[in-house]
Amino acid sequence: EGIRHAGVNPFGVNTFLEQEVEIGKRERQVKMIAEAGFSWIRQEFPWYDIEIHAKGDFQDRRSETYREAWEKYDNIVELAGERNLQIIARLSSPPKWALDETHWEIGFGPPEVYADFVDYVSTVAKRYRGQISYYQIWNEPNIYPEWGEERISPERYTELLCLAASAIRVADPDAVILSAALAPTAALTDRDLNDFIFLQRMYMAGAGECFDVMSVQGYGLWSGPTDRRMRPGSINYGRNQYIRDIMVANGDSSKAIWISEMNWNAVPVETGLPANYGRVSLEQQSDWAALAYERARVEWPWIGVVSLWYFKRADASEADQTWYYFRVLDPDFGKMPIYDGLKSYIRENPY
Repeated sequence: EGIRHAGVNPFGVNTFLEQEVEIGKRERQVKMIAEAGFSWIRQEFPWYDIEIHAKGDFQDRRSETYREAWEKYDNIVELAGERNLQIIARLSSPPKWALDETHWEIGFGPPEVYADFVDYVSTVAKRYRGQISYYQIWNEPNIYPEWGEERISPERYTELLCLAASAIRVADPDAVILSAALAPTAALTDRDLNDFIFLQRMYMAGAGECFDVMSVQGYGLWSGPTDRRMRPGSINYGRNQYIRDIMVANGDSSKAIWISEMNWNAVPVETGLPANYGRVSLEQQSDWAALAYERARVEWPWIGVVSLWYFKRADASEADQTWYYFRVLDPDFGKMPIYDGLKSYIRENPY
């Protein structure tokens, strides 16, 4: 079918390597990711953590020991390279100086001056040319709070995407540009906009020229990976098929879809936390994640990388939040059943 970036190793995982203060813990994570059989990590390069204090200032002066803000990210890139892990670098999360003050409190939103973000992504792409080839521009611009306190705008996101894409392509002609993952939602408000309408309006604004790979979220929520019901208003793992139809209708059938985040939530009943994302047992989580890879492989020739959400956090400070329970490892490296479950699946189904 000639779908670019579809015939690739599908096994990816989301990482928060920038949270680990100790290099040894970063090394251990990357080693365990590679040992499980993953070939990709989706790792954010948060703008606020690199160009921290002011435009053009790449020094980290947030603690008494000043250091180059790049130090940690250079280390992450090097560790991934040693283990032959490809990086999908998510470029998002502006520093306070780049936001207008209506966004200071929530810390999210598009940059006040788009050129500031463009300069940032260009700097990242130049620095890591030859080491990182995949860049994702923003995250979930169709829902609150990623687009801040302002009205959701597919047109403004498209402008940001196109400016960033052309800057990255100048800095690294071999770079592959991923659109932001759109959050699956049926909502039609100023704060949250249905992913299908958002994508169609992106195309109408000219986004087709500006990305090489479409991104979606692949959460199953309240049903398993083999749920074949298709209802635009309800959200399940198969929702990417609607996105595929919109791409085809807009002449983009030769582009792949990559799933940026996929998993089922195993929040234990005894925590008393709400099942915001559905609720499965740890064993079910393990089985369903493997089945999700299997379904993508067998049924969806347009799907490329599927990145599991998520490997681990540096500490347990968010154990009081439902989303913490998507993890593969505990902060102290204890394994959930999904670690060995996927390791076996990948070994039996090598790319």
